[in-house]
Amino acid sequence: MLKTQAYAAFNHVAPFAPFEFERRDLTPTDVQIEILYCGICHSDLHQARSEWDGTVYPIVPGHEIVGRVLAVGSEVRKFQVGDTVGVGCMVDSCGQCADCHDQQEQFCPKTTYTYNSPDAHTGGVTYGGYSSQIVVTENFVLRIADHLDLARVAPLLCAGITTYSPLRHWNVQPGQKVGVVGLGGLGHIGVKIAKAMGAEVVLFTTSAHKAADAERLGATVVISKDPAAMRSQRNSFDFILNTVSASHNLDDYLNLLKRDGTLCLVGVPENPHPTPSYPNLIFRRRQLSGSLIGGIAETQEMLDFCAEHNILADIELIGVQQIDQAYDRMLKSDVKYRFVIDLASLKAE
Repeated sequence: MLKTQAYAAFNHVAPFAPFEFERRDLTPTDVQIEILYCGICHSDLHQARSEWDGTVYPIVPGHEIVGRVLAVGSEVRKFQVGDTVGVGCMVDSCGQCADCHDQQEQFCPKTTYTYNSPDAHTGGVTYGGYSSQIVVTENFVLRIADHLDLARVAPLLCAGITTYSPLRHWNVQPGQKVGVVGLGGLGHIGVKIAKAMGAEVVLFTTSAHKAADAERLGATVVISKDPAAMRSQRNSFDFILNTVSASHNLDDYLNLLKRDGTLCLVGVPENPHPTPSYPNLIFRRRQLSGSLIGGIAETQEMLDFCAEHNILADIELIGVQQIDQAYDRMLKSDVKYRFVIDLASLKAE
């Protein structure tokens, strides 16, 4: 077994603290990865603070992982020692169901998530990227271009694929009009990706002070929920990507879609959204939909697309000792736009 250093939450109110555990020894198809950077996703906070059901303590969050290969199993062919690689939200699936056969492993009923998920190898739960190393089966490891700023790549492993997948699935094309609701960890990457796909991007935000940033990131218009400005946009959007994780009125955005337009939700609110008005859907044949990360092949496609278009997250780099402060600041939206942990800071413990 491989002794591993980490930072963990031991209950829903305790501050993060050092934690030592053992990763499994390599199987023939495993890759051992030294973790260099790990992004902090809002879902880390939800689970560490037991805001969703099912948290098992101690919990080591983190599913936006970038690192270097330390060792490979005897049957591994895709990677070799020294490669720059990533691990996202999943580390395994059944490989047999229709979803797996369609390369949509995120929908597999037996998906193993990167942390707080039943671990078939150890009999416990999986531990994530707030740690010194990780062992993952080869098919769930992703290749990363090592000339990039690796700390800024890390959030792409969740925020990047979460926004890329729906834009790709609903076939966003050059010249289409795309809205992005919310300019946070997800939204700021969504703006960059939609712009790189050739869309005209409109950013919706309740924070008027974010207008200049939104334009820097690629938005051509910024609307801060002004009623007259919202009315002026009615029936004009091909696609709207809603990244907000707080409950709000979806009709505000359904009204903006063209006939056959789609409003896609990727933010998960703590409380349900109010029920939308069905005529807004029926009389313009609009779609209200959702999307969950993406499969492994699509995640690799996203990483390659972002490398080609030089799309990286805007981040604030922190040490593991600052995780609690980062969580508190996330709750206040006090970050532009993603915290990333430098795991070299573990060596200071």
